[in-house]
Amino acid sequence: MSRILTSLPFKLILAITLGIFLGQAVDEPVMKVAITLKYILGQIIIFCVPLIIIGFIAPSITKLGKNASKVLFIAVSIAYVSSVGAAVLSMTAGYIIIPMLSIVTNPAGLQELPDLVFKLSIPQIMPVMSALFLSILVGLSAAWTKAEAMTKLLDEFQAMVLKIVVKVIIPLLPFFIGLTFMVLSYEGSITTQFFVFLKIIAIVLIGHFIWLFVLYSMAGVYSGKNPIEVIKHYLPAYLTAVGTMSSAATLAVALDSANKSSVLRKDMVSFGIPLFANIHLCGSVLTEVFFVMAVSQILYGAIPPLSMMIIFCFLLAVFAIGAPGVPGGTVMASLGLISGFLGFDETGVALMLTIFALQDSFGTACNITGDGALTLAMTGYADKHDIKDKIDIIEMG
Repeated sequence: MSRILTSLPFKLILAITLGIFLGQAVDEPVMKVAITLKYILGQIIIFCVPLIIIGFIAPSITKLGKNASKVLFIAVSIAYVSSVGAAVLSMTAGYIIIPMLSIVTNPAGLQELPDLVFKLSIPQIMPVMSALFLSILVGLSAAWTKAEAMTKLLDEFQAMVLKIVVKVIIPLLPFFIGLTFMVLSYEGSITTQFFVFLKIIAIVLIGHFIWLFVLYSMAGVYSGKNPIEVIKHYLPAYLTAVGTMSSAATLAVALDSANKSSVLRKDMVSFGIPLFANIHLCGSVLTEVFFVMAVSQILYGAIPPLSMMIIFCFLLAVFAIGAPGVPGGTVMASLGLISGFLGFDETGVALMLTIFALQDSFGTACNITGDGALTLAMTGYADKHDIKDKIDIIEMG
């Protein structure tokens, strides 16, 4: 029970409930304070975005460079392709389904929000896209030159940024989200959109199973092996991921599930499952793409244009490879894309963090279960290219 009470989803649900209740009960002077606190917390979270990008993308690239091999390259490539495919599927569904959800944008009769008590701006150290390109260039150059000192420095910086995420951003999230829903409740918009959010989450969960079906079908065709002999062992891993919201916490169960399969090579299980647990986040990517489209429609009255969403899908898959291993890690790593590239304000960021975190356990379960399909594909690749039954096991964080 104590574990449930201290979990992030419980805290978020409590924050949302209190926020909605207080938004209906407080008067204008209290709302001025609430709006001001929401703005400051939003500034702190947005300020950390370039740090998160640099802290996770650059070290991830150096790790791939250090352990470069043909098998590793294939593994990373199929993980990236899977994430892009999940993103494109979600984007396509978004353009078809979201206009059918009868989303009310800027409903009439909303109460006007009071002004801030004061405005404390905390500018980012650099623009989001600058942070992304800096991360890529620094990571690649460190790998090319085998810069051990820089690689160690980036690893230490990654550990520092992870502590910022764990000890600063995640503890602030319930307060930030609670204040956001307090504001939405005060102005009266949340009641018109509540059931829309439930529909969106249900649609995304269906999308997870569709993508898993696609992955296992393709892996089965390529490898020439029965994918049912893999997925039938994955229920314990799926349920563990739902309960823990963590790929790392589920890794031991995932390895046990994969090793029970009669069609997976043991060396590919030892190599692929730990690797994919860190870089293959198809469920999280699928979720985020659909959510950003829905939130954009709800808050800003339109889905982002197709050209922008295509770029977002391909970049998001890159960000997912370096996402931190914490609940909501994918959306944390990509906050820069959401705010800088798609132009979401603090309210949009808060809604994304909220609905993503509330279903994050199912996204993690999809990620973990999808790793079995990719390991089946790697088994097929090893067999087709006569790779011997012993390869170096690469540890990825």
